[in-house]
Amino acid sequence: MVHHHPHRQTTYVESGVFRVRIGDEEAILKAGDGFFVPPDVPHGAEALEAGSLIDVFTPARRSFLGFDED
Repeated sequence: MVHHHPHRQTTYVESGVFRVRIGDEEAILKAGDGFFVPPDVPHGAEALEAGSLIDVFTPARRSFLGFDED
């Protein structure tokens, strides 16, 4: 699902295969690949094979920690 947020996001593809869209660019990424999303840029990922993504956000996404966003 394409979405955007004010956080910077770095994602590592731990396993699987994903179609990733960032702004107007699209790529197929597999285990060992990664990507960066600047603040407020529309982006999304679709699993083409079962897998796992590891996301890091800055500033921290308070909603992921059970708090309301600031």
